[in-house]
Amino acid sequence: MKKLMLASASLALIAASATAEEVRVYNWSDYIDEALLEKFEAETGIDLIYDVFDSNELLETKMLAGGSGYDVVVPSGTFLQRQITAGAFQKLDMAKLPNIANMWDVVSSRTEQYDPENAYSINYMWGTTGIGVNVGKVKEALGEDAPIDSLELVLNPDNMAKLADCGVHMLDAPTEMVPMVLQFLGEDPDSHDPDVIAKTEPVLAAVRPHIQKFHSSEYINALANGDICVAIGWSGDILQARDRADEAENGVEIAYHAAKEGAQMWFDQMAIPTDAPNPDAAHTFLNFIMDAQNMADASNYVYYANGNLASQPLLEEDVIGDPAIYPDAATLENLFTTTPYPPKVQRVVTRLWTKIKSGT
Repeated sequence: MKKLMLASASLALIAASATAEEVRVYNWSDYIDEALLEKFEAETGIDLIYDVFDSNELLETKMLAGGSGYDVVVPSGTFLQRQITAGAFQKLDMAKLPNIANMWDVVSSRTEQYDPENAYSINYMWGTTGIGVNVGKVKEALGEDAPIDSLELVLNPDNMAKLADCGVHMLDAPTEMVPMVLQFLGEDPDSHDPDVIAKTEPVLAAVRPHIQKFHSSEYINALANGDICVAIGWSGDILQARDRADEAENGVEIAYHAAKEGAQMWFDQMAIPTDAPNPDAAHTFLNFIMDAQNMADASNYVYYANGNLASQPLLEEDVIGDPAIYPDAATLENLFTTTPYPPKVQRVVTRLWTKIKSGT
């Protein structure tokens, strides 16, 4: 589904020659342990050029324009599906990916919705979109029985009016927010019916005056520092905010909940563009990532669940044992996934979202 590391990172290989092989990776910001990037170079002799982005829309613009120059990119599932249809990716050569055996069928069976037979991508991380709260501030505003595990917290105008003073952020991501509101309304969160989608507008418009900002990464530090009290965001981001607050010992207690009404499950998938300059090195990178220890190190750093079963015994207990990261079976049953909007419906959603953000 992302933090602020928006400068390009080119990691020099020790004793690299001027003719060293090169692989270019485009991933979400602050979404990997940088020690893994150095390890990849040391083990493979391949120079790694590692750039970052913080929105699917930015990545999709590059992919659909063609000539991105990248060997590996990391779109989320719904965007991946649309980009596969557009011919943006090449099929994986499974013979070059022996570590594919480490992947987890529970996740792979769900990502097939976006990538049939998982022919074009591997799962990197997955999680849920939910509610992050500064427990103290929210209870101060709404009382001890504040509905911190419910969408009522942010979609009930009465609650939002009381939370406005302490600050509420929401993702600038209509493909996350519209399904969330549909779920709250008891509608199909994956509806592509413009009339059904339109039902979200009055709900969002009613709480819009109380939303401080729409952004897909700033809420992390804002929550951690106590600058805001509520964020609708991605699970791993909010858990990182929680841990940053703990490390700072600033008295801020952050909690994350996948909404009890049901929450969206998302998947970030690694794929190789059709015009990748070095597809062989791209496969080497994917196989490296699918190593059990490497994938565990990545999850232990970013506090996201991954799609690699072999990594699970190597995960830290506060990762594998945290139900906010690895939900229990009952919560998993209550999660939903969505599919890409067709172009005409996407335009409807984009117009609706632009209207909500502008407050007009």
